[in-house]
Amino acid sequence: MAPDKFKGSLSAAEVADRVAAGLGPGVETVRLPVADGGDGTVDAVVACGFTRVEAEVTGPVGDHVKAAYAWHPGPLGDDVPTAVVELAEASGLARLPAADPGSARPAGAHEGVVLAPLTATSRGTGELIAHAVRRGARRVVLGLGGSACTDGGTGMLAGLGVRFLDEQGAELGPGGAALRDLHTIDTSGLGDISGVEVIVASDVDNPLLGPYGAAAVYGPQKGATPADVTVLEAGLARLAAVAAHTHGVVGAGEHDGVVRRMGVAAEPGAGAAGGVGFGALAFLAADLRPGISYLLDLLGFSRHLEGARLVVTGEGALDEQTLRGKAPAGVAEAAAKAGVPVVAVCGRRSLGEAELHAAGIQAAYALTDIEPDPVRCIADAGPLLERLAATRLTPWTT
Repeated sequence: MAPDKFKGSLSAAEVADRVAAGLGPGVETVRLPVADGGDGTVDAVVACGFTRVEAEVTGPVGDHVKAAYAWHPGPLGDDVPTAVVELAEASGLARLPAADPGSARPAGAHEGVVLAPLTATSRGTGELIAHAVRRGARRVVLGLGGSACTDGGTGMLAGLGVRFLDEQGAELGPGGAALRDLHTIDTSGLGDISGVEVIVASDVDNPLLGPYGAAAVYGPQKGATPADVTVLEAGLARLAAVAAHTHGVVGAGEHDGVVRRMGVAAEPGAGAAGGVGFGALAFLAADLRPGISYLLDLLGFSRHLEGARLVVTGEGALDEQTLRGKAPAGVAEAAAKAGVPVVAVCGRRSLGEAELHAAGIQAAYALTDIEPDPVRCIADAGPLLERLAATRLTPWTT
């Protein structure tokens, strides 16, 4: 059982549990909930044997929130203490303040929260990284997804001791809009992370700037109006220019802990999570890895495939996004290498049989196959999933 979460209904671990329950005690199962680096990553790896570590950090609008990362003394068998830090835990949309249900929806409210596209910060993510490093982490896996901010990772870096100053030497306020006044980046307070391997687990390949960049593509999802997108793009462009000018560029294969090589802003993934990818690549010498494939390695997925007759994967919606490096596609690719067939469960599906087969998925079954009301599918996802497993998946196990 290697499913991702059903967003808004079931965690990845709950999906695995419900499918196993539906198949019944006569079917031997191994539950290995997965994630692709987005929200739910910490829950998934904790369900697979990591330890949850909680800390109070700065939320996206500056309040205090309790967030968690996952800890393991050596998950890859190399005895390297590893922390999995999920940006959404500290700096995600779910951490924004709730909209007042007793009044008219405020401007910028979306799905029950009040968005802050110009001022939201990723500072809490940096504070989680710092907490993990103090605990002894020598590898930090940073999962990007579900971000509430478009600050180029400056908040994350501020949480690690970097200062972003205007022309008068005053520290900038939080968020991407303030970056238009950036004059100096002071890295003298950056904590000693030179011996820490930072890995960005993300399948987002957007650059920092331009029509496919962080502000243009993802800003509107965080409440940015067209005018806001222009402001955020200007701030991110200023950040990239000052980073290159102030800290210079070093040759390929070298790094001084600041900027590794020319063109960081244009690198695929620099635009991930509102530009947090850029901050990690440029200032933390991070390596960008495909999210789902790296996390499957981290969880020892190939080892669990030995002797398996079937893999059940899934996520809330099987659609075109699934084919772009989401968890079910990554699970299917890995299982195919071991010659193990894959079927999927989901809340709803819009992929045809040919698309599923091309992705390595032999069949897919949706809750909407047995309950056409999508509202009930969300509300009763657990019992419906058990029923789906009992009626649709049992033939695959006999």
